[in-house]
Parts: sequence; structure tokens; C-alpha cells
Amino acid sequence: MSPVPPNVFPTGRLTVDLSAITDNWRKLAGKAAHGQCAAVVKANAYGLGLEPICAALSRAGCSEFFVATVGAAVSLRGVLPSATIYCFDGFHPQAEAVYRRHAITPVINTPEQVAAWCAKPRRGQRAALHVDTGINRLGLTGEQLNWLTASPDLMRRLDPALVISHFACADEPADPMNDRQLEAFRAAAAHFPTARKSMANSAGVFLGRKAHFDLLRPGIALYGGEAVNNTANPMKPVVRLEGRILQLKSLPKGSAVGYGATAKLRRDTQLAVIGIGYADGLHRAASGSGTPLRKHRIGAGACVMIGRHRAPILGRVSMDMICVDVSDLPARGLASLKRQVIAGEAWADVINTTLRIDELAASAGTIGYEILTSLGHRYERQYV
Repeated sequence: MSPVPPNVFPTGRLTVDLSAITDNWRKLAGKAAHGQCAAVVKANAYGLGLEPICAALSRAGCSEFFVATVGAAVSLRGVLPSATIYCFDGFHPQAEAVYRRHAITPVINTPEQVAAWCAKPRRGQRAALHVDTGINRLGLTGEQLNWLTASPDLMRRLDPALVISHFACADEPADPMNDRQLEAFRAAAAHFPTARKSMANSAGVFLGRKAHFDLLRPGIALYGGEAVNNTANPMKPVVRLEGRILQLKSLPKGSAVGYGATAKLRRDTQLAVIGIGYADGLHRAASGSGTPLRKHRIGAGACVMIGRHRAPILGRVSMDMICVDVSDLPARGLASLKRQVIAGEAWADVINTTLRIDELAASAGTIGYEILTSLGHRYERQYV
């Protein structure tokens, strides 16, 4: 017998609005001091699908893309034969033929990578250079940059096409570290007068033109996520995540729900069981009560929406399912929901235009980036 295809009667649906992504890119590009805006599409375009998203962005006019790994760059090259593709992870001599064959632009991060790149002529292929201005992840330190600039031969051979750095605190616009990093980047970039410069991630775009330089490189804002803390999010929502309602139950006051019996019902309750869980990227920390990370009252975790009505998660998020309290649905809506469940056509929204990524993230004590990149492989995926 042939195996059942994974999309037969799926218990979850993930819809990605490509037009919203391209609108978000245009909005961000419109803010650029020099009109140039790339797209950061690492981690499979933040979990939403590298190929369809990059193809849509390319049609919208985006021609420069940043990925994290060489493998992702190779995959993207198969979709976009003419785009400029930067690889954040650097230049690794063991994969030199791959960079050359697929015209990948490495973002050089270390003195060893500088030396390896400069060891042979590149026949027109250029690299980018990453300088660390304070986030203390990848990139040349100040001392390493001094080593490089003290060598005219290395400077001539390297001749980077782009110099980049990365903000640590741009999501907090008033943080003084932003200005310290900008000052450090201007000083470092001055050593490379012919190279383009780039520092603004999504949050950096909203710091204003002082942070824009030659090229913006937004990530989370493209996908509808919140880039700046405690500020209204101006980006269009991109994702709708739905879970199929598998069963409705009527439970008396005093019953317990889920593993550990952590949710004790304080009233007679109409319960809906929804077929997605932490195996699908709905973090256990978003549970309504009783997880090791969240000792909150019932309903203090995440919620879903059924129509226009919110329904809180009860008890722990399980591997494949969650339970939600639908008692407050209007009687007519509850009767309709029962008929839909029997017909196998009842759905609840976990993310939508009202219940956005960052609300779900906050309920789990995390960020929208982690929610998006955790979305599982069991969903039926649709691109509209």
C-alpha cells in the first residue's frame, strides 16, 4: 500500500500572503535614503518558504538577497539566476568551488577568511566585509580591522563590494548604543570609500536615514513581524495559521484538562480540541496554565479565534493538539461550530490579521522570529 500523502485531511493550514510581503518590501524600500533595499531570507525565508517568497520579491523589483548558509544560497540561485546573493556565514575555502559556480557573494567575517579570499585572483567575483561594531557576534573586531587596513596588499586584493555591520539595540530607538554603533561603523567604513555600506536591519530602517547608508536589509518586517518595541506595527500581516477543530466536549465545573491536570475548570465548559501542537511550532510555553515556564491562571497563555471570537487555551500545549474554551461563543455560533466539526470543516485561527504573530509570541514569552521559524512541516501550505 502506498503511504498516505501528508496533505490528506491536514489538521493545520498555513496561508502566506505574497502580495503582503511584496507590499511590505516596497514600503521599506520607499524609506531608503538611496532607494536600495535588499531582502533577508535566511532560515527558509523566516520559515515561510524560500522559493515562492524570493520569486515574488524578485518580480516586485528586489535584486539583492541575504541568506545565512551556503546551502541556502545554492537553493536560491536555482530560483533567481541573476540576483545578487550574499551569504552571512562567510567564506569557507572547503566550499570555494561552490561559491564560484553559483556566484555567491560571501560576507567575510574573520582575518582567516580575509587571507583565504585574498590568496588567489577572483576574476571579477567580489566579497562583502562584515565589521563588528558592538553586537559581538560575527565580523572583524576593531583590532582585526586595524590589521587589515595596515596591509595595502590585502586591502587591494579584498576590495569589498559591500561593507556591513549589525545593530544590537535598534528595536529600542532611544538606546544610546545605536549612536555608538553608527559612529563606529562610519569610522570603519571610511577605510573602504568605493564600497557600498549597509547597517539597517528591519528595526534600523525605522531609526531614520542616519542609519540607512547605501542598502537596507530588512528581515522580520517583510513577514509582518514587529521590528520596533512598543510601537504600532506599520507592516501588513502576512501569515494566517489555522488549526482544525477535531472534537467538541461539554465538561462540568471541577474537571481538569490536559497533561498534569493543570487546568481546573471553574465553570461548566464547552471545550474544543484543535489538531496542532508543539510539533507544529506552537510553543508549549504558550500554554494556558501549568507548564514549567508559565504558572499563570487559566487563559493567561495564548488564545485562538473562531470567527470574531477569542478562545483561550486551557492546560498544556501537547505535541499534536491544544484545548480551548469556547464557552463564550454565542449560542448560534456554537451550534454552527458543532455542525462544522461533525462535517470535518471546523477551523480556528491561531494567527490572522487580528491575532498577529507578535501577540502569539508574547503569550509564549518569546519573539515573532522564533514563532515563524518554528512553524512545522505538517501544515498544508498555501501561497496567495
